[in-house]
Amino acid sequence: MNKSPFLESVRVELRTRRYSLKTEKAYLHWIKRFILFNDKRHPDEMGNHEIERFLNHLACNRLVSAATQNLALCAIIFLYRYIIKQEIKGLNYASSQVEKTLPTVLTHNEATQIISHLPSKYGLIANMLYGSGLRINEALSLRVKDLDFNQGTIFVFRGKGKKDRYTLLPKSLHQPLQQQIERVKQLHKRDLNEGFGMASLPPSLIRKYKHAVKDFAWQYLFPSSTRCVHPYDSYICRHHLHETTFRKALRVALLKTDICKRVKAHTFRHSFATELLQSGSDIGTVQMLLGHEDVKTTQIYTHVIGNTFAYTSSPIDK
Repeated sequence: MNKSPFLESVRVELRTRRYSLKTEKAYLHWIKRFILFNDKRHPDEMGNHEIERFLNHLACNRLVSAATQNLALCAIIFLYRYIIKQEIKGLNYASSQVEKTLPTVLTHNEATQIISHLPSKYGLIANMLYGSGLRINEALSLRVKDLDFNQGTIFVFRGKGKKDRYTLLPKSLHQPLQQQIERVKQLHKRDLNEGFGMASLPPSLIRKYKHAVKDFAWQYLFPSSTRCVHPYDSYICRHHLHETTFRKALRVALLKTDICKRVKAHTFRHSFATELLQSGSDIGTVQMLLGHEDVKTTQIYTHVIGNTFAYTSSPIDK
């Protein structure tokens, strides 16, 4: 497949500035869409008028969400700032206001009911989301070395905002996690016997710790069922499960229950926070476990706890 030299130059700039692979894919997607919408004209031949037309098209014809529209704008601004070397000024467009919504939370019984309908591998992932407050990408990115059973902690490497943190490792998950580690060990041995066994590592780590690429400790806790080509260094490795596989399993499990809530992987993280606050945990501790930079982000959970919070009850219940 022939790759566009122009888009490849954008990719190089994104990687030079250490944007995440997920952001890289999203920015390249929207830059390509912007160019195609304007009849494949080169961006240096276009300006504010073409950008405004594209953004209005997304809002009025494609009916995309405010967050998606803002993402497209960020991609275009990156394109002009770092590739075209031109600042976008006087744009007749204001960033769409993203609607603030309260998170959906599950009761303890609802969470455990859904988890009970998940296949064992995905049930263990959901248990870690609910029991440790992890984001789905954080759970899937865990490596064997990140679990400390003696201290009862999980090390989250480069979470949201590229911040490291520790969170809880529930005692009830020790045994199933040790069993999962044993399965990973057997899979890793098989990969080594077949001439593979290399973990998917960032390029900087491979250069710094050359031996680590085949070490068992660096293997993903939830490895993919197939090997793949490393996105940066092009060697054959085994990456972690893709989050879409968990989403599909979660949807099937939810349909097997009578729960009529909109449940996503992140819902378990929300439920973790509200359960801790309901049980009397300090909001600062919850903030630290969740990895929130500002306590105001954590305070949103106090609005969804209901009558349990601050022992408030409705007047009609008197």
